[in-house]
Amino acid sequence: MAAAVWRDGNVLRWLGAYAASLVGDGIYFLALGWAAAQTAGPAEVGVVMAAGAVPRALLMLGGGVVADRFGPRLVVISSDAVRCAVVLALAVVLALTSPGLWALVLVALVFGAVDALFMPAVGALPPRVAAPGQLVRVQGMRSLAERVGHTVGPPVAGLAMGVGGPATAFAVAATLFGLSLALLLTLRIAPLPVAAGAGSAPVDPAPPVRPETSWGQLRSGLDYIRRHGLIGPLVVSGALSQLGTSAPLTLGLILLAGERGWGPGGIGWIVGGFGVGAASSALVLALVPRFPRAGAWQNVTLIVGSAGIGAVALVPSLASAVALALVTGLVCGICGGLAVALIQTATDPAYLGRVSSVMAFTAVGLAPLAYPAFGLAADLWGITPVFLAGAAVSMAGAVVGVSAPAVRRAELSLAV
Repeated sequence: MAAAVWRDGNVLRWLGAYAASLVGDGIYFLALGWAAAQTAGPAEVGVVMAAGAVPRALLMLGGGVVADRFGPRLVVISSDAVRCAVVLALAVVLALTSPGLWALVLVALVFGAVDALFMPAVGALPPRVAAPGQLVRVQGMRSLAERVGHTVGPPVAGLAMGVGGPATAFAVAATLFGLSLALLLTLRIAPLPVAAGAGSAPVDPAPPVRPETSWGQLRSGLDYIRRHGLIGPLVVSGALSQLGTSAPLTLGLILLAGERGWGPGGIGWIVGGFGVGAASSALVLALVPRFPRAGAWQNVTLIVGSAGIGAVALVPSLASAVALALVTGLVCGICGGLAVALIQTATDPAYLGRVSSVMAFTAVGLAPLAYPAFGLAADLWGITPVFLAGAAVSMAGAVVGVSAPAVRRAELSLAV
């Protein structure tokens, strides 16, 4: 019998590598913006920050093809090594001279392109480092690592910049990428079966033979997702959820706090509530003994979580908004963890990288497209109707899931 996931050294090394990388990411992004702000105005700082987002979004789907062609372990190790080297080089340059914005833009472009390889590859690793029955718990632990990483990164960056400026912060980020790389090098990659499943309907018709060209692989991956009775609906459901909730949970909270007089501190309390709830959901997914009817529960939690996000704009006080955010974070965390575990257990190993890249693209590349529309709509009709509209879009994702028989019947076999 496989070791419990929280005692599995291989899983813990992967988790440690992922967490170190996330903290390094947080430090890098904050230091990049601060370094740009030292020599340029707000518009130029925006250009520097966007320089990394553009290649990340454009290349994300291709990153999944690379992960499937060369193997996710090789891709994630190589991308971590490049990130470590590039950020360390920037730290040295900043310590010795003032290179100007061109160096920051160049690093942002390279980092964004490498991230487009790293994210799909790291998302495809859990089924290779853990037993199939452990995937729900692994995803719960991954969610916990994400929350910790996003919380720890900014304060560490601030401390490092206070001590030695952006150069010191970049050096700390490079050290964390190096630690991540060292842990990834120790991973044992278990062989995968020819096909994986989670009680889902088979692909109908069977996926075509994988083409040799990269463009053909990308097309076959998208076709595989489209034809799969479980994966296709869950990916569409997740995309709708991201489109409906990403803007309210970022730009929307800023506008809401300003309208209600809650101030920047109120934003922090609400975001903290979501974070604590999501971290609690990670513990639930890691420790719960079993998840019968996981597909049905994923649909239910998506509906409840979407309603909770919309209701944040209806509550009368900051305290009630924080309490609602905590509960909503818990529900949404369970929803997301179940969706990822269902998708990964149902995905043919040959397509794991491409499926992970599409999931990452909907969260990182597609969701930000809603920000301008959200801001314009809030200006025209007010913040509360737009929050509710976002919740309705997210709930449409649950409609997609409910209408798919394979999602309603999906089960997860958990290790004990």
